[in-house]
Amino acid sequence: MELLYTIALTLATLAILVAIHEFGHFWVARRCGVQVLRFSIGFGTRLYTWRDAQGTEYSLSAIPLGGYVKMLDEREGEVPAADLHRAFNRKPVLQRIAVVGAGPLANLLLAVVAYWFLFMAGESGYVPLISEVEPDSVAAVAGLEPGQEIVAVDGGETPTWQALNFRLLDRIGDTGTIKFAVKYPDSDVIYESEAAVDQWLSEQEQPDLFGGLGIELFTPPVPPVVGEVVDDSPAAAMGLLPGDRMLSADGVPMALWMDWVDYVRARPGQPIEVEYQRDSDVLQGVLVPERIAAEGGEAFGRVGVAVAMPEMPPELQRSFSRGPLEALAAGVVRTWDMSVFTLKSIKKMLMGLISPKNLSGPITIAKVATASAKSGLESYISFLALLSVSLGILNLLPIPVLDGGHLLFYTIELLAGRPVPEKIQSVGYQLGLFMVLGIMVLALYNDFTRL
Repeated sequence: MELLYTIALTLATLAILVAIHEFGHFWVARRCGVQVLRFSIGFGTRLYTWRDAQGTEYSLSAIPLGGYVKMLDEREGEVPAADLHRAFNRKPVLQRIAVVGAGPLANLLLAVVAYWFLFMAGESGYVPLISEVEPDSVAAVAGLEPGQEIVAVDGGETPTWQALNFRLLDRIGDTGTIKFAVKYPDSDVIYESEAAVDQWLSEQEQPDLFGGLGIELFTPPVPPVVGEVVDDSPAAAMGLLPGDRMLSADGVPMALWMDWVDYVRARPGQPIEVEYQRDSDVLQGVLVPERIAAEGGEAFGRVGVAVAMPEMPPELQRSFSRGPLEALAAGVVRTWDMSVFTLKSIKKMLMGLISPKNLSGPITIAKVATASAKSGLESYISFLALLSVSLGILNLLPIPVLDGGHLLFYTIELLAGRPVPEKIQSVGYQLGLFMVLGIMVLALYNDFTRL
């Protein structure tokens, strides 16, 4: 059932992104007087079709991993003389540029609308208050101290953990200085400092941003209380339920959640006598952690429970509300920031400053989409906006077969006053297809290595 839910949610997510993208092409093509022959969501066998008054066929096809808009075009077949004025290839180059660019633009507009909705609903997050600083770390060199709040990184405000995370993500692989602005909670005095980095975290496949700085952010002590029990796990077999508090394991008291995690991980396949509290009752049982193989030949134990996170103190929580116009402006800014971040990440990956193992394919997208949906509507919409930005920006890359490749050829035509020769375009499309397929294979490989 879980697998079916994941598949359905992933297909629905892709369908939304593809439909918006293709509708951008479709809408502008219609405005430019181009005859649209087919608007398809998916490829392959058409499962359901209908036509509108202008003769456009709308299709839902069997392979739901994409879509396309087919327009009247002399390069794809004979066009009656009476319809030549409606052929895409006969339109002025500026109109062709508009039609091609409308798909990626539609994805960016979707992101603006999604962020506008989120900002209208209100944002919340935790104050990035430093609890520990590792000696000789980037943070220590910059003079950061426990008890300080990080208010800005490189001039960008960091009112929440999420904002700090984004500013640090932008610095992965960089060489230079990271600038910090901090203050103490009971003061308005801002202290500015900086520390040098050299290809920061570039060798890490899954960078630990806060650990890379050498800091821990304040969180309240986490008691050993179960928040979720995985189906068909050792914990489920023993009868553990959300809300149960782990008191001891083999007689060893469990004061914090990490005490419990460390004890279980160190005992794969070994029975553990557990004492736990449910409401006012103290119960006992035996858990046998399943053995999970890890990289390097080692193994660790897992029983299939997740923690119930305690509430952050109110003074360390922040919430933001915006009016419609302010939220719209913030949505535009967030979309711009994510677009620039995507382009910079691509550049760093090509330069070897970010591991190509960070490239993700449909399996990882499916996992993140499912986790986002389970976390609530706001998390899912935020993930959808991020995917929409990525799709829009990636399609604008000047790679033949992508929209950006077509835009490159049409821009050359606009500047040179004549089309790029068909032979050159054909070779470009073959190279572009090879590049895109190579990227897809790498993304799928990365997905499977994460399983």
